[in-house]
Parts: sequence; C-alpha cells; structure tokens
Amino acid sequence: MRTYLGLGSNLGDRHANLARAIELLAQRPLRVERVSPVVESPALLPDGALPEWNRPYLNLAVACETEAPPPALREWSKEIEQALGRTQGPRWSPRPMDIDILLWGSEHWLDETLTIPHPALRERNFVLTPMVALEPRLVPPGADGENLLECSRRLADPIPLWMGIVNVTPDSFSDGGLFTDWPAVKPLVREMLDAGVHIIDIGGESTRPGASPLGHDEEWARVGPVLEQLLELRAGSELGPCISIDTYHAGTARRALELGVDMVNDVSGLASPTMIDLAAGSSADWVAMHQLSLPVDPRRTLPADRDAFTAVERWLLESLERWDKAGLDLNRIIFDPGIGFGKTAHQSWELLRRAGDFRRHGLRVLVGHSRKSFLRPFFGNDKQARERATVGVSLDLCAQGVDIIRVHDVPLNMGAYRGWSLARGR
Repeated sequence: MRTYLGLGSNLGDRHANLARAIELLAQRPLRVERVSPVVESPALLPDGALPEWNRPYLNLAVACETEAPPPALREWSKEIEQALGRTQGPRWSPRPMDIDILLWGSEHWLDETLTIPHPALRERNFVLTPMVALEPRLVPPGADGENLLECSRRLADPIPLWMGIVNVTPDSFSDGGLFTDWPAVKPLVREMLDAGVHIIDIGGESTRPGASPLGHDEEWARVGPVLEQLLELRAGSELGPCISIDTYHAGTARRALELGVDMVNDVSGLASPTMIDLAAGSSADWVAMHQLSLPVDPRRTLPADRDAFTAVERWLLESLERWDKAGLDLNRIIFDPGIGFGKTAHQSWELLRRAGDFRRHGLRVLVGHSRKSFLRPFFGNDKQARERATVGVSLDLCAQGVDIIRVHDVPLNMGAYRGWSLARGR
C-alpha cells in the first residue's frame, strides 16, 4: 500500500532528528521510496503561547510502501517519536519529532485516534509543499477530483523550493570563470547548503547571446568532476539537496543520471525524441523550458503583436499532449517559461507577472530570472543592482505560488523570503 507520512521537528538538532526518523522507519516492515525536500515554516501557536515555543519547524514528506494497517503505522510513529525524545507536553509546545499519517493508499480511515487522509493535508502549506514535490497530480480521497497541486493553488503564499545556480563555465553572463573546478565550487555550495537550498543546478555550457555551443564530451569534461564531488558530498544523507544537471545534450543527461542526479534541467524544452526516451526510462524530475534558440539569439523573439503568455501557454499545451502520448509521468515534469529566451524585456516582464498561472495546467512551475538582461533597461549592468532587483522579483514569484525559484545568490534570496513570509504571518 502506498503510504505518505509527514515528519516535522522544531526542537534539538532538527535535521538530525528527521534523518534518524527516516532510518528508524526503514527498520520497520516498510520501504521508504522517496523523501521530499525539507521546508521550513513558523510554528502554529495559540494565543498566549510561551515565547520559547516560537521555534520554526522543519517539515518533509515520505512516500512508503507497506502492508501494515494504519494502527500499526501509528504505533511505529509513536515509538519513533519517543525514541527521539518526545515527551507528553502541552499541545503546540515544541517537539523533537512529529509524525503524521497523511495518506494510506486511496483509503479512508476513521477511528478514535486516526483520521486518514489527514484533515490538514489540503489546508497547510508546510504539508502540501513537500507532498507536491513528490506527487503533484495525486488526487487524495475525498478531494472531489482536485489534485495536490490544485489544492496548493487555493492557499495563500505556498512555500517555494529554491534552486541554486552553479555555472561551471568560463563565459556565463554574470559569473563566467569564477567556478570552473571543485575547489572554487565547494565554498559556493557550502553557502547554499548553510542557507537551506533545496536543489543545486550544475551547468557547463553558457546559453547567453554569442556563446559558443559545446559538444556533450566537452560539456561533460566541465561538469562531470564537479557532479562527482557534489554527489560524494551528499552521499549518505537522506536530506541532502536534489542535484540537477542543466543541459540540452542527451549524452550529458544520460551520464549525469547514471551518476545519480535527481533532475535534468533541459533548456531545449524536452522536445527531442532522445531526451523524451531518457525521461520515459527515468524516475528523475525533468525541467522543460520554453525557448526559441540555443544559445540565445536576440533577433529571434516572440512576435511583438502577440500576447507572450498566450504564446508560451500554447507551446506548453502542445508539449503536454506530446509528453502524455510518449507515456511520460507528468508528475515528474516541471515547466519553465524561459525568461529571456526568445523574449524581449517587455515580454519577460509579462511572463513574470503571470508565471504562477501556468500551474493551472497541472505541472509544477520553475522560474529562472536571476540577474538576467530583462533587468538592464531599469538597472543597467550594475551586478549588485540587478541582484537586489532579482530579490524583489523572487518575492513576487513567491506570492504567485511558483514552485521552484532559480537564483545565483541563495542566501540573499532565501533570507529575504524568510523575513517576508514571517512578516505576513505565513
């Protein structure tokens, strides 16, 4: 039976508590199949709560297979909570571990101690965001046909996942030549990890205007050693960030998947038969980005007399039909509208203002806007000014419910998001 559990911790070493809970679950007659990214949320507090209760939670979801009935799952959960130091305390007080049964297949369960599906599954962002990362198109029992992604669209300010950019290139537009080998990349990765990054995206070929295209062997010579080191750094951690390869070369994607990456960021839009075949045979996530040329050709843009959102949406709908016919698991596909790729600055702003609306087609949405040239008419070539502007756009994307936000400066953007979300009481 496919079962989904929600884990949370806001006391002690929260990451260690979550990792240990997953280890203990795996020792039961239960197979852990997938673990979501870890997201942070403020504690839910009643009026008059003690000040020391105001500790942020770390939350994740686990997809499992088990033959155990819900009462056994509940018993195991309580044993693990106690093993990790949870004691009986006032409701809403801090706790080192909290385990909830979110779903038990497509079944309902109701007794004096358990209600499944979990009553808060469709109402709380800190539950929905990890579940959407695992299975966005899943329809919970009793949801009247509404899938998890649609549920999240109803809620204000969903919690985004953050993707950090690592360009292992000599010629990228904003950081070319800075991160060409692992000794240079490692401090950048460490900053991202310390900030709580969810996905790290490694790219070896610049797609800026005028960039020279690479063959996949040359691209792999750049990214392969860094991917190996990054995966080794993450080895043994259930809670490590997802690792993504940013490429449109099927040969590079295949080798990265064989190494163990979790995501392929295909800037060519998951359009080639070879990439589609790779995606069909993989359990990894795939980002499909809209574009008109690679590398970017500034002379090729969407027609000025056409609405940019409508044009990109039409491409998405046609692509969805093609991916569905090819048998791809649409739960694993993420759509990127391709800011700056075949769009004028004005068209890029139009797409950014409506980026969250693409979620209505049942796919998670990723936006990469960081430091891009659409900012130049307002902020020139000043890197710091464009970085600050990037943060402002990021916060608007958060408000729209965009699922994954791709940026260069992870600590800056995530720090701004945390302050913004706390100020809004989310």
